[in-house]
Amino acid sequence: MRALIVEDHAPLAAQLRDALAEAGFVADLAADGEEAQFLGETEPYDVVVLDLGLPRLDGLTVLKRWRAAGRAMPVLILTARDAWSEKVAGLNAGADDYLAKPFVMPELVARLQALVRRAHGHVSPEIALGRLVVDTAAQRVLLEGVPVRLTGLEYRLLAYLALRAGQVVSKTELTEHLYAQDFDRDSNTLEVMVGRLRRKLGDGMIETLRGQGYRLAAA
Repeated sequence: MRALIVEDHAPLAAQLRDALAEAGFVADLAADGEEAQFLGETEPYDVVVLDLGLPRLDGLTVLKRWRAAGRAMPVLILTARDAWSEKVAGLNAGADDYLAKPFVMPELVARLQALVRRAHGHVSPEIALGRLVVDTAAQRVLLEGVPVRLTGLEYRLLAYLALRAGQVVSKTELTEHLYAQDFDRDSNTLEVMVGRLRRKLGDGMIETLRGQGYRLAAA
């Protein structure tokens, strides 16, 4: 999954990026509102962490412009301690959740994971697909109850396909949701990873639809 972190305090932004990386996300950073608005309108993020106090353009204005442009990705806003008015304003502008500073990093990560799951219609951290279970909270994959060892990139690929189980996902969409903005995206690498996953999960689990993309069996 791919996240956008909009935070002008560089040390906090780096901490957020590292914490999300450990949780299976890749993240782009934006340090001001204008950059955030541009990225949010041009890149397909699965979730956004949005600080409201930003230079150039405040976070509330950025959020309103995203929603006006039809951008529906889940957004968690960060607010100052006890600033209930900011929370209300953010929710009314289209935010999906909020968290006050200072916050505990595991809580923020858990909230983001929940937002991503719910955006795809999943209420439980465990996505059960027949004999395959993808635990998005623990970043664990079980095949007939036995843990499957995956690399970080393999897990991110499988987790995204699991969120979209039963649907065809194009190679372009997969690469856009697996890699950060500045990463050199190579479709051949994606094909290699799908091949490795097939060997680990067994034939028939991931289907290739020529010219369209891949589909993970829903059951």
